[in-house]
Amino acid sequence: MSVGIIGLGRYMPERVVTNFDLEKQMDTTDEWIRTRTGIEERRFADDDVNTSDMAYEAAKQAIEDADIEAHQIGLILVATVTPDMPFPTVATMIQEKLGAKNAAAMDISAACAGFMYGVITAKQFVETGVYPYVLVVGVEKLSKITNFEDRNTAVLFGDGAGAAIIGQVSEGRGILSFELGADGSGGKHLFQDGPYLEMNGREVYKFAVRQMGESAENVIDKAGLTKDEVDFLVPHQANIRIMEASRQRLGLPEEKMSKTINQFGNTSAASIPISLKEDILAGRVKDDDVVVLVGFGGGLTWGAICLKWGR
Repeated sequence: MSVGIIGLGRYMPERVVTNFDLEKQMDTTDEWIRTRTGIEERRFADDDVNTSDMAYEAAKQAIEDADIEAHQIGLILVATVTPDMPFPTVATMIQEKLGAKNAAAMDISAACAGFMYGVITAKQFVETGVYPYVLVVGVEKLSKITNFEDRNTAVLFGDGAGAAIIGQVSEGRGILSFELGADGSGGKHLFQDGPYLEMNGREVYKFAVRQMGESAENVIDKAGLTKDEVDFLVPHQANIRIMEASRQRLGLPEEKMSKTINQFGNTSAASIPISLKEDILAGRVKDDDVVVLVGFGGGLTWGAICLKWGR
């Protein structure tokens, strides 16, 4: 059975926070942020908008895009490190809101690589015939765990949600190969211990540049393809310099790499599905394109997928 993404949705909060807005709050400048990260603005959810609210909106879109009904979903996986509360999970909250009464539901915590972990977990359930459809959501409200007195991290993050329906696709399409990995020894470089997240930017940067490129090459090789056969790259939108290193390693021109970081910042587990949806809508990704998705996150964790787009 060929398994892939048959529906996509995304939700972005309405509130736009520009670099110039942050200049008024902390010792930083628009130029400093843009040149180091590629970020120009990001979205913050209002205080009364929860992680589950954003997840629900993205999930509804994905279900509609897949042309299925909520009751057909067998499993809901929500990748997030910013749930509304420790429990009940965001997955169970949106199960109730969606009316997905036949779905099992749980959250996944793999930070910015969470969506990749979710999609590959979903693939196994569909491929083995256990569930016909699995809903995977990557969602974060990072504004609630960001320390706005730490300019090195405060400028990076945004809120948002991206969702995908995983199901059977036509032969030759869908997920061709994948890689998941973790290195717990690097957990000390990106973590939350207390109210705010903390990051050793230098160490995370070094890890990400190496791992993103290596994982992308690995899944291309596992799929029996060459770099020349890759049509599009969707990297985790963490930092434009990390993203550019991956693109250059694959030898792709600039227009063949997804770039939403300038608009949305780093939305952690939501960044890859949000970016992929934007690229589909803009016509940058078309049926039968070979697409590489690659991400990394706290843990340290990483994941990559090589797929042929289309249903």
